[in-house]
Amino acid sequence: MTTLTKRLRVYRTDAIILRRSDWGEADRIVTLFTPGFGKLRVVAPGARKPQSRKSGHLELFTHGTYVLARGRTFDKLTQAETRDYFPRLHESLDRMSCASLAAELVDRFVEEHDENAPLYELFLDTLAILDDPARSPDPLLALRYFEVRALTLLGYQPQVHHCILCGEPLEPVDQFFNLGGGGVVCPRCAAGQKGLLHLPLDLLKVLRFFQDRLWGEVRGLQLPAATMAGLETLLRRYVASLLERDLKSEKFLRELRRSYTSEEPPA
Repeated sequence: MTTLTKRLRVYRTDAIILRRSDWGEADRIVTLFTPGFGKLRVVAPGARKPQSRKSGHLELFTHGTYVLARGRTFDKLTQAETRDYFPRLHESLDRMSCASLAAELVDRFVEEHDENAPLYELFLDTLAILDDPARSPDPLLALRYFEVRALTLLGYQPQVHHCILCGEPLEPVDQFFNLGGGGVVCPRCAAGQKGLLHLPLDLLKVLRFFQDRLWGEVRGLQLPAATMAGLETLLRRYVASLLERDLKSEKFLRELRRSYTSEEPPA
């Protein structure tokens, strides 16, 4: 954000709708994630009125261009134009749940006005991937890939190539993960330590692959159920240790997955 932009009373930005809530009799408080201004909480006056021209542009996960006017408590959203609202994503509860978890992760980690353009681009691309079944045959795989890449962009990339205690390269055997240390502990250093998570070799390989490869190389993976479950557990506990709380969307997604009666959830 330039100094000139900071002084402008009215400014324009692309953004993704992360969250929204009712405010007053007819307004909404909208949380935007932008490439140049970070996360913004703004008020959309009159957005809940039936005749409002803004309401259709403020649906969750909508990617749009928004005009904002600076205010004392909240900046005001005065104009909105949708660029993409990802219609197929909204037609699938499974994909919507994955998008909700990704949005909650962004919302919890990113402070207001903290710029993170690479994370914005990753989140936007993830929404487009979840919106296209051809690009995301398994939406849960796309979500886990997003989590691993997002943690890197947020400065919390797990160390998965060297032991965080002795610094030695990891051998191709099962390892251990230290939540507080944010990385892998080799079996020799893990002896006698408490609170470490067992990290099977195949899960270690998946983490490395996610960190090093583009989505186009990852999307065709068909991971065993046990590996996917282990990945979910590791990421859930690591994120919770960083935030000191669980993500609400993670619990809903787990319950949704358990509710499926068929072998595979709907696309």
